[in-house]
Amino acid sequence: MAATEIAVTISDAEWRVMRIVWTLGQADSRTIIDLLEQQHDWKAATIKTLIGRLVKKGALATTKDGRQFIYTPNIDEQTAMDTALQTELDQMCAMHRGTALAHVLEQTELSRNDVQELLDVLNKKLATAPAEVACDCLPEDCERSCE
Repeated sequence: MAATEIAVTISDAEWRVMRIVWTLGQADSRTIIDLLEQQHDWKAATIKTLIGRLVKKGALATTKDGRQFIYTPNIDEQTAMDTALQTELDQMCAMHRGTALAHVLEQTELSRNDVQELLDVLNKKLATAPAEVACDCLPEDCERSCE
């Protein structure tokens, strides 16, 4: 399956649906509903609405198998995660992104391989990193928030 790379904004609740479909590769609505009802106190109608939104956004593809619909991811999981994280970072002051990342890393459980990969990326970036990152806030906000 070649997932289409499209720009889609996924809500927190929709992420939960997508994680199930990404994990299973494909799923019918009954499977998605059963799993989400076990994990959360959500009603079937709410879950069906979430699935419908994801289909409308193009994040899920639908095929009919008898009386049921089968949902498959139409976007790549890693691409979606990368895009979501980059979108969040882009909304932050450029001068404070590194600190925010450091705080998140302190709170995130990572494997030794993950840590090594991060160290490799950071060591590579260190060679060309500027001494300071320029503020990208609005001029009137810069003096207050970027000091």
